[in-house]
Amino acid sequence: MAREQILEPEATPPEVVDEVVDEPGLRPRSLADFVGQEDLKAKLGVMLKAARARGAAADHLLFSGPPGLGKTTLAHIVATEMQAAVLVTSGPALERAGDLASILNQLETGDVLFIDEIHRLSRAVEEVLYPAMEDFQLDIVLGKGPAARSIRLPVAPFTLVGATTRTGLITGPLRDRFGLDVRLDYYQPDELAQIVRRAAVILEVDIDSDGAAEIARRSRGTPRIANRLLRQVRDFAEVERDGIIDLAIAHEGLAFFGVDDRGLDKPSRSLLSSLCERFAGGPVGLKTLAISVSEPTETVEDVYEPFLIQQGLLMRTPKGRVATVAAWEHLGLDPPVTTVDDQVLPGLFDE
Repeated sequence: MAREQILEPEATPPEVVDEVVDEPGLRPRSLADFVGQEDLKAKLGVMLKAARARGAAADHLLFSGPPGLGKTTLAHIVATEMQAAVLVTSGPALERAGDLASILNQLETGDVLFIDEIHRLSRAVEEVLYPAMEDFQLDIVLGKGPAARSIRLPVAPFTLVGATTRTGLITGPLRDRFGLDVRLDYYQPDELAQIVRRAAVILEVDIDSDGAAEIARRSRGTPRIANRLLRQVRDFAEVERDGIIDLAIAHEGLAFFGVDDRGLDKPSRSLLSSLCERFAGGPVGLKTLAISVSEPTETVEDVYEPFLIQQGLLMRTPKGRVATVAAWEHLGLDPPVTTVDDQVLPGLFDE
C-alpha cells in the first residue's frame, strides 16, 4: 500500500487544495481501473513495468490538459503501481529554492514527487530541479558574497510527475527533462458513462444505463464534472423523487441544477449571452468579455472557452471572440442583420 504525504505551506492556493481533495474515494487506484486515455495508459504501462523489472525509479512524467481529466489521479496511480510513496505539492507553493530542497531531502528511493501546476514554478526553484531530475544531485550554496561556495548533495532516485493546464508556459529545458510528455484528451460519452456507473456503485446510487448516459453526455468530456453532476442528480432524486435515477430523473435533476441540453452551466451561458446580447456577437476582446461576466481572463480562456469552441459555439479570431450561428440558436436568439438605407445586407454568418 503506497503511503501518501501532502506537502502544503501555510498559504496553499485554493485551487491546489481543490485538486488534491476532490472526491478521493472516486479516484481509480490502478491503470486497470482507469477509464479512457488508452494510448497514454499503454505507454505508461510499458514504462512502469520496465522500471519495476529493473528495480529502478520510473522516468519523469509530464501530464498536460484541461482541469478534471485525471492528471492527479494518474500521479497517484504511478505511485501505487510502483509500490512507492507519493508526495504532493504545487508550483505556486514552492516559492523558494529551499522549499524544494527540503522536499527532495525527504524523498526515499523510488518515491513519486507530484508537482501540480508545474508551469508556475519560479525560475530559482526550477534551476534547483534540473540537477535533481538528471543526476539526482542537489546544488546547495553556502555563504554569501566572495565567501560563497556551492556543494552538491545526493538525493534518492525518484520520479517527478508534473501536471499543467498551460503547456506553453513550461520552459523548454524543463520540458526536455521529462521522459514522457503527454496531453490528456477530453473523454467520449461512452467512457464517461462507464465512469458514472463506477462512481454510482461507490456512492451506492441506483442508476440505470440511460440515466448514466444522459449525465455523461452533459459532462463536457470531463470525469470531474461527470462525478459532480452524478452527486447533484443523486441529491435531487433522493429529495424530490424516489431515489432512482433514470433518463427522466436525470433530465429533471440536471435542469434543476442549471445544466442545459448541451452541458452548458450558468457561467458558460452567461458568457455566450453577454457576447451575443451586449456585443452583438463580437468580435470582442478577451479582457472586455471577461469583465462583462465578472470573471478573470484566465478563467474565461482556460475553463469556459475550450468547451464552447469544441462545441462550435465560439470562435477565436485575430480581432476577438465571435459567437457562431449555433450559439445564437442555442440561446434562442436571431443572428444580427445589417441594413443600409433600408436595404438588408448579408449578415456575419450569411453565405
